Amino acid sequence: MPTTYVLAIDQGTTGTTALLIDTKTLEIVAHGSEDYEQIYPKPGWVEHDLNTTWKTVKSTVASALKQANATAKDIKAIGITNQRETTCAYNKRGTPLCHAIVWQDRRTTQFCEENKDHFKQKFSSLTGLPLDPYFSATKMKWMLENVPQVKDAQAKDDLCFSTIDSFLLYRLTNGKSFATEPSNASRTQLFSLESFDWDNKLLDFFGIKRNTLPKIQDTFGLFGHTQGLDFLPDGIPVACLFGDQQSALFGQACLDVGDIKCTYGTGAFILVNTGNKPIFSTQGLLTTAAYGYKGKKVYALEGASYIAGAAVQWIRDNLKLISSSSDVEGLALQIKNLEQMEHILFFPFFTGIGAPHWVADAKAAIIGMTRDSGAPHIARACLDGIALSVNDCVLAFKKDLGSINDIKVDGGATANNLLMQSQANFSEKSILRPKNIETTAYGAALGALVGMGEIQIEDVKKLWKLDREFLADVKEPYYTKKKKQWEQTLTRLFK
Repeated sequence: MPTTYVLAIDQGTTGTTALLIDTKTLEIVAHGSEDYEQIYPKPGWVEHDLNTTWKTVKSTVASALKQANATAKDIKAIGITNQRETTCAYNKRGTPLCHAIVWQDRRTTQFCEENKDHFKQKFSSLTGLPLDPYFSATKMKWMLENVPQVKDAQAKDDLCFSTIDSFLLYRLTNGKSFATEPSNASRTQLFSLESFDWDNKLLDFFGIKRNTLPKIQDTFGLFGHTQGLDFLPDGIPVACLFGDQQSALFGQACLDVGDIKCTYGTGAFILVNTGNKPIFSTQGLLTTAAYGYKGKKVYALEGASYIAGAAVQWIRDNLKLISSSSDVEGLALQIKNLEQMEHILFFPFFTGIGAPHWVADAKAAIIGMTRDSGAPHIARACLDGIALSVNDCVLAFKKDLGSINDIKVDGGATANNLLMQSQANFSEKSILRPKNIETTAYGAALGALVGMGEIQIEDVKKLWKLDREFLADVKEPYYTKKKKQWEQTLTRLFK
């Protein structure tokens, strides 16, 4: 029989990836990826051109098919995973009305500051989220108030608001399917964790009309079929939509209560499966939907560090200290004596601080340098700053849950052994790196197979395989000292 594939489209913050997974072996056989421009109209603003986003979807799918020596007719199903809170506005022909506003964007900070106490009292238990520019609803509100094309489209009943998953689905199905699912919907601040649907009180608060939003379906199941495309044939079922971090949780086989993963991408996001009951944090963590399937609601608790890999990109692109992101490890390893690093702290807060501190207007900084500080010190401090940001979330998890399991990790930065060992040392937990670190896209592919009835959810556990375990070195005093300096400085700056 001819080989057939699941196509996983991973539409991320800095680029798009397409994977082909053999439906028999469930192995990744081809990979296409392409970065695209980040648009910064003003300080704190971040946008994407949705037409460019769509072009990268087409090109990466073509690249993966070429690599596999396959044709588009060999694709049996499609799963989509995406950057979550990034917000799109388009008309019913699928034409963008403005640039997408990216999850990192901070333009709605003033509105959030003015209304955060009221929102906390009335709505935080409904959404599991604080009022913050991170989430989609304030971005939609801003578009309605500041983009004439969006306001006019709503007046003409020709407006679609959504996250990226729905925009791609709309384009893939030639406008026939306008839908999303709980893991993405729960990041908009318009979604009730109890009902797993849009909430009228939240819609009223933000001034968003229900008919401008996609319908909410199960995470796994039929969303529609491809139609009218020049790079895929008609009739391929789209069988899974999945927010990227929840997709990684699924791809990491974190199916049981207490299972935990951290994904290192543009930012770093750590999630723990809390089962069929939402847990509301006292430490600034987020309560979110993990997935919905056949009436079953699965929840997660989440910590969010907005900047991880993006800090390394800043060292590469802005400081020109390295030519590729992978070079940062070698540069950092030039520091042989950790005493040289004891007073240098890199705070990677280029787009504010997320969980657990929630300081929307925080800025990045490097402090504690002396005349002998150089590129290796900055590189090592950057990696430490990423790990310490994640550790703030780990500490919050420990306070909320009492204890946590060893942490499964994924994403491109997990190839950096120094970062992974530092994370283990700072967090005093074993870090488990799987053989497949493309778990975000892989989770969407497995979700599509669940949606097609080809596999069961429990089958995902059999596919996870360990590559390396990083054990915590609790005897090295450097990490204890650095954690104390980090905590004291954050307290002095933001408390």
